[in-house]
Order: sequence, then structure tokens, then C-alpha cells
Amino acid sequence: MSPDKKPVAYFDMDGTLADYEGALVRDLGKLKSPEEPKLGSIYRADLPSYIKERAKLIKNAGSWWENLDRFQLGWDILGEAKNLNFRIVILTQGPRNNAEAWSHKLKWCDKHLPDIEVCITRDKGLHYGRVLVDDYPEYITRWLEYRPRGVVIMPAHDYNEDFKHKNVVRYDGTNLDKVRAALSAAYNR
Repeated sequence: MSPDKKPVAYFDMDGTLADYEGALVRDLGKLKSPEEPKLGSIYRADLPSYIKERAKLIKNAGSWWENLDRFQLGWDILGEAKNLNFRIVILTQGPRNNAEAWSHKLKWCDKHLPDIEVCITRDKGLHYGRVLVDDYPEYITRWLEYRPRGVVIMPAHDYNEDFKHKNVVRYDGTNLDKVRAALSAAYNR
């Protein structure tokens, strides 16, 4: 099958292939005073505004994006999708107010995935594929709105543990067989 005829599997970058939350929590910890409580998740609804502002400062350093570590759960899923011969495309959200981050996200992809096509978008719902691998419920919901048969593989995080949808398989490192079955069914559909 030619590359342009293969079924497409979109992979998110931040929180899926790259350890966005781990890096941000680590770097916010460097700015924390001894009196401040431990941060925990950056996705808490009650996150103080001063923490949000610190996070913006950290993420505005474009090279921050370029130097994110790999997130292993996403790489496990990527290996399975490659084994099935999907056409892999990185589909990552570009921060609206940080254009420099876009180029550094691309540099991260070039460094870690040099042969993979990259698409930076503001709306993942506009992109058609059979599979989306993403950690963030809002983006998953948007993508599934237009794909009633689409399959989503969700790398597990604390902030997505309550998200449920019949087309979503949440991967926590122990259920690769379910991921493989869902990917295979999507590929052969």
C-alpha cells in the first residue's frame, strides 16, 4: 500500500509523546518558594493565577518545547501503530499567543521523529484520520464529533481518568493488548 493510501493515525505531542506536564511541574517547582504547597497537577480547576502566569513565562521560552522528554506511554502506542503500518502524522495544538513555540515543537518532532509528517493546528477536529492518540479530553471530544467510527487511544494521566467514551481506549501501560486490538480494528475497517 502506498504511503498516501494507508490509514492515518494522528499523534498528539504534548502529554502524549512528550512529557509536557512532567516538565512544567518540574520547572514550576524551581520557581516555588518554600512556603508554597506542592503543586500536583497543572490541570486543577483551582490553579492559582500566579501559577498560571509562571507557567506562561516558562512556556514562552521557545526552547522549552524543544527540550521536552519523551512520554513512554505514547511511544508504546506509536510502536504498535508503526507495526500495523499506519501512516503516522503528528497533530499538535499550536499555542495561540506563542508563535515561537510552534517552531520549537517542530524542532522537537524533527529531533525525535525525523521521518514523520507534522501538522500544527488550532483545531484538531478539522483533521480526518482513523485514529487519534491524544491525552486531552477536550481535543478528543472535538475530533470525535465528526468521526463516529473514529478510534482514540488515550495515554493515561490523572486529569483524564474520568473521561469515558465508547470509541476511546485509555492506555495505562498494562493494557497494550486492548490498544493493539483497537488499532488493528481501525486499520482493517
